Amino acid sequence: MSDHEPGRDHDVVVYGATGFVGELVAGHLADHAPRGVRIALAGRSPEKLEKVRGRLGVDWPVIVADAADSEALARLASRTRVVLTTVGPYAKYGRALAHACAANGTDYADLTGEVLFARDSIDANHELARSTGARIVHSCGFDSVPSDIGVHVLHQRIAADDAGDLTDTTMVVTSLKGGLSGGTIDSMRNQLDEVRADRDRARIAARPYSLSPDRSKEPELGRQEDTITLPGRAVDASLRGHLAPFVMASYNTRVVRRSNALLDYAYGRTFRYREVMSVGTSPLSPALASLTKVGLGALVAGLSLPPTRFLLDRLLPKPGDGPSEKARRAGHLTVDIFTTTTTGARYKARFKVQGDPGYAATAVMLGEAGLALALNRDALPPSGGGVLTPATGIGDAYVERLRAAGIEVSATRI
Repeated sequence: MSDHEPGRDHDVVVYGATGFVGELVAGHLADHAPRGVRIALAGRSPEKLEKVRGRLGVDWPVIVADAADSEALARLASRTRVVLTTVGPYAKYGRALAHACAANGTDYADLTGEVLFARDSIDANHELARSTGARIVHSCGFDSVPSDIGVHVLHQRIAADDAGDLTDTTMVVTSLKGGLSGGTIDSMRNQLDEVRADRDRARIAARPYSLSPDRSKEPELGRQEDTITLPGRAVDASLRGHLAPFVMASYNTRVVRRSNALLDYAYGRTFRYREVMSVGTSPLSPALASLTKVGLGALVAGLSLPPTRFLLDRLLPKPGDGPSEKARRAGHLTVDIFTTTTTGARYKARFKVQGDPGYAATAVMLGEAGLALALNRDALPPSGGGVLTPATGIGDAYVERLRAAGIEVSATRI
């Protein structure tokens, strides 16, 4: 364990600990953080925080700070080494906290899947965080970690084999039980409101390199679509049936491209990346893939229009709600990432986790991100501070912690 940093009272603060996912993250830390790690719970209600503390059976300090109180957030950030936040939509509630952490040299990790929030954070905080040494690491949940960390280990294996650079790379969600959290749905609603109200914001959200540090340095690789259907064999001979669009592709692809750019295009200058999901291997899979694509479009359209949004809001999960413990344990996720290298070699990475992806697995991923930032500082990537990705901000330290937590993260030649 790293030595305590002078002037910092806490190693990790869980902000939003009274929410459903926030309490799961705190519970993971209560069960798995090494002895001596100084953890605190933070949020806006002292009564609710104390109830969470009681349910967890811990004696951690409680910090009261409202998401709109920039002074309270600055005090919180100055007292801890790492802040983990589950309070979204982040465009509404996350800006001040991310900025406070960047200004105070405090590492930060969240669960955002919001392109516009991440873009705004890069613009507002990247250079500031570089100057203070803060690692502002967005997207440390199931939405993006399998993608970003999966490509990271894939690249490492290919580099170790001296097998060239990555070219066409496809992430396939091959097995999934569980659903999007209410917080993810709420973030989707919020971003749709933004793009509907502002055409410039809509254009930013649509660009494939919208999170890249410098678009002018990106390669011209032609059209890169996020909502595609294709036969499994078009990705790899081992895949049967048809593949449908993955709901988080429009965010994750931009995160992975940012990682490549921040790594000075270590994955390759001809690296192309996309994400899809299996809809089974039955003769009906082509139709199911098409229906999934239509359904995703209908969901976006429905959430964009007040009459249909009212109906969907009654059906979709709400922020702060979640499945039972039994249901969380029964969930699972398997992601396979296939690539061909510039030497013609074929490789596959796998990210496999037990537990409902949006809740149980996400709590593990965010909790271990915080522990890696707090305790494994010597093993973190040499990038220093800035607005980073899981791969560029935590990297191998994250991989090792995820593996130790029971998550399969592997890469093989095929």
